[in-house]
Amino acid sequence: MTISKNLEGDKLTVAVEGRLDTVTAPDLEAELKVALDGAKELVMDFTKLEYISSAGLRVLLSAFKKMDAKGGKMKVTNINEMVREVLDVTGLMSVLTVE
Repeated sequence: MTISKNLEGDKLTVAVEGRLDTVTAPDLEAELKVALDGAKELVMDFTKLEYISSAGLRVLLSAFKKMDAKGGKMKVTNINEMVREVLDVTGLMSVLTVE
């Protein structure tokens, strides 16, 4: 998995490429823990995300809760059909803002 971060003002865009699973989820969680401090808006760009597991969903939900707790916003963009189906089946489509 490759993680790219871009901070413009208080908007943090995090692009994730590859697989977000049990092995890679801790890496994303560690990156977000540090990066979210200065952000009021978080955009998770999944253009090149191939797969997401329950461990990846946990990281997404954790980031959402952190942003919500500090009055920030989070959205997930550019998801493929497989990721959309996982988010839909788990009910996260109704929790997260997905574009």
